[in-house]
Amino acid sequence: MTPYLAPGAYADLIDLHTIFDRSAPDTESRTFRLQSVAEWLLEDAGVPAEPLPVGDDAKRRLITHLITVRPARPIPSEMLQKLDAVFAEEASQRDVVRLGALAAGSNRPVVIAGTQVYLWRGDITTLAVDAIVNAANSDLLGCFKPAHPCIDNAIHTAAGPRLREDCRRIVDVQGRREPTGTAKVTRAYYLPSRFVVHTVGPIVANGQVTSQHRENLAACYKACLSVAADVRAKSLAFCAISTGVFGYPKDDAARVATRAVRDWLERHPGALDSVTFNVFGDADEHAYRETGELP
Repeated sequence: MTPYLAPGAYADLIDLHTIFDRSAPDTESRTFRLQSVAEWLLEDAGVPAEPLPVGDDAKRRLITHLITVRPARPIPSEMLQKLDAVFAEEASQRDVVRLGALAAGSNRPVVIAGTQVYLWRGDITTLAVDAIVNAANSDLLGCFKPAHPCIDNAIHTAAGPRLREDCRRIVDVQGRREPTGTAKVTRAYYLPSRFVVHTVGPIVANGQVTSQHRENLAACYKACLSVAADVRAKSLAFCAISTGVFGYPKDDAARVATRAVRDWLERHPGALDSVTFNVFGDADEHAYRETGELP
């Protein structure tokens, strides 16, 4: 069994430090491109290509569905170029939130050991920071359930299929599923960030949190910070790890998260310029504000 891998052990395998060019060549109409991609994905899945849905938007929804359920295996270069063009066009039209906008209004940061720490409510897939955190499962390959409301699915859907392929390569060379409390990093592809840091949080049954759950969750946050520092990311945004389908109670998770991040930053002053706790709903935001660690 291969031991847990640090970024340096797989960086060359996935071209981790090569900046990904999001400006894919556009030599076909959107309609023709979506038609050919949908037909190929159906053929690849062993499903008859006729009849395809009518209209570009319907074909695009079908493509999202087929990519989500498609096993982690390479895509032929010609088809990957077409998919790149689809994602590049959409990325160019996506509203992006820049780091400087986070300090507006109630999002003013607290400074910990020289690092600005923000609480920001919004869609993490629109945030233009150096790295965002994905709450992954132990297979590390994304969520295979179309339209599932987990952050894993949202990130893979926006980033495109290259993300799953990178994760597959890492898992293959590691030789085992990703342990809880560790982290891996890939490029972010068609997300506005440069990197995605993938971590597997603890699963809490029936809301009963143990000291081991807390230790594992804290390890997730610290591992993500360490991996971000390893790849010289200076700004990192966390999702609320384990608080979705993994069942970790939001209030307890927020306390663990803020304390773990404070502890890591105080031990590594100046390692990052900013850390953002990203929340999506009222309960998540309330949980972080109630910790007393954030304004």
